[in-house]
Parts: sequence; C-alpha cells; structure tokens
Amino acid sequence: MNPCFDPHSFQQSINRRSFLTRSAYGLGGLALATLFDPRLLAGESPARRGIPGVIQPLHFPPRAKRVIHLCMAGGPSHLESFDWKPKLKELDGKEFPESLTKGQQLAQLQNTPLKARGPFVEFAKHGKSGQEISSLFPHIAGMADDICIVRSMHTEQINHDPAHAFMNSGSIIKGRPSMGSWLLYGLGAETENLPGFVVFTTAGKGTGQQPVSSKQWSAGYLPSRFQGIQFQSKGDAVHYVGNPEGVCQSTQRQVIEEVNRLNGLLADEKLDPEIQTRIAQYEMAFRMQTSVPELTDFANEPQSMLDLYGIKHAGEGTFAANCLMARRLAERGVRFIQLYHRAWDHHGNIETAMPIAAREVDQASAALIRDLKQRGMLDDTLVIWGGEFGRTPMGQGSGRDHHIKAFSIWMAGGGTKPGLTWGNTDELGYSYIEDGQNMDVHDLHATMLKLCGIDHKRLTVRYQGRDFRLTDVHGRIIDGICA
Repeated sequence: MNPCFDPHSFQQSINRRSFLTRSAYGLGGLALATLFDPRLLAGESPARRGIPGVIQPLHFPPRAKRVIHLCMAGGPSHLESFDWKPKLKELDGKEFPESLTKGQQLAQLQNTPLKARGPFVEFAKHGKSGQEISSLFPHIAGMADDICIVRSMHTEQINHDPAHAFMNSGSIIKGRPSMGSWLLYGLGAETENLPGFVVFTTAGKGTGQQPVSSKQWSAGYLPSRFQGIQFQSKGDAVHYVGNPEGVCQSTQRQVIEEVNRLNGLLADEKLDPEIQTRIAQYEMAFRMQTSVPELTDFANEPQSMLDLYGIKHAGEGTFAANCLMARRLAERGVRFIQLYHRAWDHHGNIETAMPIAAREVDQASAALIRDLKQRGMLDDTLVIWGGEFGRTPMGQGSGRDHHIKAFSIWMAGGGTKPGLTWGNTDELGYSYIEDGQNMDVHDLHATMLKLCGIDHKRLTVRYQGRDFRLTDVHGRIIDGICA
C-alpha cells in the first residue's frame, strides 16, 4: 500500500536532491572551467569582456595583432602577375615539354595536346628591391618595397571548392575550422562591439566568376562564436541591424536582458559553450545596432582617402570599398578580415578578363597597404594577397587551366620582410623548386600563426578522441620571410 503523499516532505526531498546535484555539477563545472580559463574566477562576465584567447601567454613575441586576407577566388595566373618567365614567352604556341607534365595531375587538360602559352603582358623591376611585377598591377608595383612576394606556393587540391577549403582550413574534410576561426580562438577578440572575424565578398564585373560558400569561414568543431560573420557589400552591412518600427532601444535592452537571464539559468545547469555563445551573441547583436552603422558611414573619410582607394561613392559595394572597410574594421579591433574577389577563373579569354579583374583590385590593394602604413598600423597588421591555386603555363584555348604545382602570393606588414622575393619556379613556371624556399599551404598557416605569436603545434583542440590543429601533422615556419 502506498503511503500518503506529503507535499512538505516531497518539497524537502527536491531541494536536497537539487542542492546535491547542482553543487556537484557546479563544483565540477567550476573546476573544469578554470582549467580552460582561470580568469573565470574573477567574476567578470564573458559577454562583457569580449572573447578571451586560449593562448596565454603567447608562445612567441607577436609581430601581428590582426590579419587581412585578400582572397582572389578562382586562381589568378602567376605567369601574368608576379612570376616572370621569358623562356615561356619564347616557347609560346609550341609543344610543352612532356618531361614536366608526364604523370602529373591536370584539371581539364588530360589527354589533350599541351601547348605552351606565353605571358601576354610585360614585366618590369620595381622599387629599390627590384621586384618583378607585371604591367597589370601598376599600383601594387608602386608598393614593391613594402611587400614580400612568394613565388613558390603550391597546394594539394586542383578544383576550386576543395582548394578553397584547403587554403582556409588546411583540409578538404568538411567540418574543420577555418584559419580565421583558429586565430580568433587562439588570440581572442579585441572588440566587444563587432565580430572578431568578418568576411566580405564581391563578384567583380569580368568573367571567370567563382562561387564561394559560407563553409569557407566556418568554425567547424570550435564553438560557433569563432566562425566568420559575412557582412554585405551593398545596403545594410548586417541584415535587420536596426530595431523594428515601434521598438525603442530601452525595450530592446529589456528583451536582451531577459533572454540572457533565461540562457544563464540553463548555463548554470550544464557546461555547454554554445550557451555562452548565445549569450555573447545576443549582447553583441545589441551593441552592433550602434557600431555597424558607425562603421559603414564613410562621411568622416576625406575625399582624398576615397580617391586613394578608387571609391567613386560610399556604399558602392566594390572590392575597393571593402578594402577601406577592412582598414576601419582593423582600427576597431577585428582580428581576422577576409575579402573575396570572385573573378579569377580564367579558362578562356584571359587576355580580356584578367586585366579587368586586376584593375578592380590593384589600386585598392595597394591603397590598403599605404593607408595602414601611414597610420602606423602596417607593422602589426599582416596582409595576405592571393588565390587558392595558380594557372597552367600550358594554354587552354584562350585561357589557362587550374594549376597546383606553382602559384604566387604576396604578404605585407605584420613582421614579414618587405621588398623580398621568396622562392623559385622552373624556367617555364610549371613547378616550385626544392631549394629550401618552397612553401605550401600548411607552411603559410604555420608562419601566419608564428607572426601572431602562436606555435602552430601547440594550438590544438581535442575532438573525436584526438588533438587537431590548423596544420594537422604538417607545416614549417618559414623564418626566411620573417623580419
């Protein structure tokens, strides 16, 4: 026979169980949390102080505080930009040496006669450093003494989407964090009012359009607060950043506080980084209602600055406008800024399409370097310019095919050596040379992290039973390009 129900005793039992359960969870959670971040005991709200980095102290003296990645999506030809090959020009239209291509991976030129395609532009030496740059990039050529050109880049993926994934995450496996997410995770954010990782994309006006998916700035298995946030190039940078009609700021603040109170109750019961992410993002979204309109308002930029970048009018949504936005984001403490220009997939009509793409990025890219330099920000801002792979020295009709054995990028600021040309390719620009100056994607990632004060081998996250890192089991720090 069941005993009579005693509400008082039942309430006491619930309280005892709740006390014991929550005490155990609370003490255990507190102990675990302090292992991840001892500053949690200081009583400071994570939502209020921004995102702390997990690497404290840093492994190396940092040279760069932030990174701006100018990504030329589609793969710009190194043979018409930063790798002058007079021998290839001599061989134009003739049979390409089979000794170089036999057994090699090609994208769309398999089982076709391979003919050499010489560069259609002229190169010249620029600056005191004498770096060789093509006539398609006169403004970047004017900054030759401020940039480090790497001509020996190579990658593993020959198709666009996996090549972008490899460039961004060091892997083609879906679900891996992007390099921007890794950097933000390691260093934390310097701003509470804007995301620590911001992305812009522009299509450009020429042919060779290359789609780019949002997975390229994913946080993967890192907490989602570390993922990149795409800002729109035209119109409102962030959708619905303003309050609906009839909703005032104080009402919105009350809603945020109540939502965060409820999320806080759940956070007290279980340790889940996504709950803290939700709390932090609600707070940031509220602050962005003020910070984003101020960020995108170019009214305080003098006309001379707009002219420097080649901006005809504010809000035009061009790569040039995004470059100026990148400087403004960098000033406000954003850690990683990625600008995609999607007009570099020149399988055909390269002699018309590549000059269009180059004009759209040349002036603005150089202006960004000049602008950062005159503000004293270039020393601690690392700028990286380049695509996901290069183009073949063999012709593909009126263009060039994908190429992974050699391509060029350039870097500026953030502790890199200015006026340096690093690495070599063979006389036809087909392959990098094993001379100690070759550089792959993992090496780029390792060097980027080193310049930011992080040892790439020690920035790890345990996931599915093993420790993962951006460079996986690869990567060399290329000290030769570090000042």
